[in-house]
Amino acid sequence: MPGAAPKSICDVLPAASALLHVPGAADRLGLAEWTGEVDRVAVVLVDGLGWHLLPQLAADAPLLAAVRNGEVGQAQPLDCTFPSTTPTSLVSLGTGALPGQHGILGFTVNVPGTDRVLNHIRWRDDPPHDQWQPLPTWFERLAHAGVAARAVLPEWFIGSGLTAAAYRGAQFRPTNAAEDYPQRLADEIAMGPGLVYGYTADLDTAAHVFGIGSQQWHEAATRVDALLTKLVEALPPSAALLVTADHGGLNVPANARIDLDADPRLTAGIRVVAGEPRVRYLHTRPGAFADVRATWTELLAGWADVRSRDDAVAAGWFGPVDPRHLDRIGDVVVTCTSDAAVLATAHEPPESARLIGFHGAATAVEVGIPLIVFRR
Repeated sequence: MPGAAPKSICDVLPAASALLHVPGAADRLGLAEWTGEVDRVAVVLVDGLGWHLLPQLAADAPLLAAVRNGEVGQAQPLDCTFPSTTPTSLVSLGTGALPGQHGILGFTVNVPGTDRVLNHIRWRDDPPHDQWQPLPTWFERLAHAGVAARAVLPEWFIGSGLTAAAYRGAQFRPTNAAEDYPQRLADEIAMGPGLVYGYTADLDTAAHVFGIGSQQWHEAATRVDALLTKLVEALPPSAALLVTADHGGLNVPANARIDLDADPRLTAGIRVVAGEPRVRYLHTRPGAFADVRATWTELLAGWADVRSRDDAVAAGWFGPVDPRHLDRIGDVVVTCTSDAAVLATAHEPPESARLIGFHGAATAVEVGIPLIVFRR
């Protein structure tokens, strides 16, 4: 399980900020040795670009293939945080903190004291973002240091709770689907010194809907490579481009899908189901904890690791956990260890059960992500 990895997604923005001479920022990734002196840094997060997926997409991505061959740029592997899911990773990137500290502890979590399940992707203003995620972001730190920090994001991201939790302090530059997104990013980088952040979900969407290795996934890889190529070609001499990801992923076959809502033994004693198919948080009814843990341990033997919240926290899966965030983790934490998924068809939208690609757990193909550094 990933905890405080020697090199992780938490180190990316502090290292980028160090290149821009922000006080207190540490370059733990050794970027300065490669970039030299720069006055602007672009950070682009490619959703779903796992380190272990790079060989599969190389044939459709000439730039990334050249990186793998050592012909251009510099690449190193990092870990994302646990769970290996987009909301958790984006906030770990933005704050430089582990999930136990920032509190975005999964794709969905139970709001303590209620039976409500908060979907972090659909989260707007309840709970308030600065209470639910109380840590400062590196965008705020950059702004306080007088360094411009701009985030070029789809317009529907602006105003969401997750955007605020991960990127607050940034100057938002909304875009729409009709715009040339690579050109918008390139224009922002050329505009002046500072940090520019960009994001693309194209590869991850194709992985979820059509599967890793599908024709649609390879087509998405081509589009991502074209975006990055455009940025590299347009980089000013004083700029560096950092490319990273939030997680990898794997395909889950039909015979490895367990629907908890189809088995009364798995629903017995459960008050709230949260998390996602690769990492389930089970909040139990009073007095039912021991039976739930024992039943799930027996029925998912060989498929998943089943343990108590206390054991998962003690193992360091989330890093140090702020007591304010502890109850967001299930009483029982179920983490898939094989290519399995635990569906919850009565609790989640039907499209969730139709996905092919998944992530969230702690296997190497899910937590391994790249950091690729380009100079002109």
